[in-house]
Amino acid sequence: MDMQPTPRQQKLIYKARELAMDCFEPRAAEFDRKAQFPFEDYDDLRDAGFLGLCIPEEFGGLGADLETYCLVSEQIAQGNASTALTFNMHCLTMLMMGEMADVQDMSDEKRARHAELRAFNFCEVVEKGVFYGQPHSEPVEEGETDQIFTVGGRRFGTTADKVEGGYRLNGRKFFVSLSDAADYFATPAILNVDGAFVERTLYLKVPRDAEGVTFSGDWDPIGMRATVSRSMVLKDVFVPDSGEILPPGIFGALYLTSAHGPLLFSATFLGVMQAAYAYTLDYLTGGAPGAPAKDIIGPVMGNSIADMLFKVEVTRALYLRSVSEAKLKPTHEIRQRARAAHVMVQRGVVDVAQEAIRVCGGRALLKQFPLERYLRDAQAASVMRPWTREIATEAAWESALSHARKRNETV
Repeated sequence: MDMQPTPRQQKLIYKARELAMDCFEPRAAEFDRKAQFPFEDYDDLRDAGFLGLCIPEEFGGLGADLETYCLVSEQIAQGNASTALTFNMHCLTMLMMGEMADVQDMSDEKRARHAELRAFNFCEVVEKGVFYGQPHSEPVEEGETDQIFTVGGRRFGTTADKVEGGYRLNGRKFFVSLSDAADYFATPAILNVDGAFVERTLYLKVPRDAEGVTFSGDWDPIGMRATVSRSMVLKDVFVPDSGEILPPGIFGALYLTSAHGPLLFSATFLGVMQAAYAYTLDYLTGGAPGAPAKDIIGPVMGNSIADMLFKVEVTRALYLRSVSEAKLKPTHEIRQRARAAHVMVQRGVVDVAQEAIRVCGGRALLKQFPLERYLRDAQAASVMRPWTREIATEAAWESALSHARKRNETV
């Protein structure tokens, strides 16, 4: 079992690390303080060709698969977690159009049409530098949300009516990251007709400046402040047929079959874990500006440092094993491992960030140091859909019991 990155992966990891440390990290505190979207970071990503990271090379992209994306993302997050988390939404859209759609069943006609549409979208990203947000979250109290998609408790309050030449969308979204920045939003919706639920699921390309699209609300959270995730209203928004990011029904099929899609944003928090641990070592040994080296580090503090290391390494090992299985047919064990990796990241990032502040002492709470920002950003890990900690945990124990019952019934 070879867990070493390939030379190609290592090259992308090095470049991501360079961008994170040289460009993103020096700006992160200011973006966080102002709750301002990191446009400069995206300029750097564009210049490095990273907006095409997960676009196949035949379209001018860098050809990264899901596993490679995760290795890159954990590096970006060590510079600015908000940049990494928003970049996740763009890259996941590219992966869904690409390798994730490729393994789904569809007719030859539907596949050919998807190939044509995604070729245009891929080339637009590579040639024009556009990027995507993903407004998936919908407030339960708004709209008709009695139809529940069983994966992740996902609700479809956004509806699409088929009209001549395209669709007419109506709905509300919240926590829409990149709300003031993305060129397009990859938007789930449910087709307003009778029929099988999955077949009615749509995934549509909505321009930020489309007529009927509005954003509202202040953005002043405790963490992930530079994501600028405001509320979005879709009022009779027309999307042409060419705006199908995925063919009808494929979005629903992906959420039923993909075991690793939700793991992509976990890479951000895995990076935050590593940043918190690394900064703790720098803080204690004189490597952090404004923090003199500790003369004496006793066994109590030393044991805490070791425990942080153990949590980082164990969590990262499980996570990397899980994402390495992304191209395998998802078995019960693979799905359970994905859930376990996801929840361990959610737990571990908060534990390590909290311990980092405790070990470094009271001055580490000051905003001149990044540890308090790491802890605030870490809080977002457990509440992000589709796999909040509660949802992923419930799915894990329900699946474990169901699998055991089926196994025992056959004995």
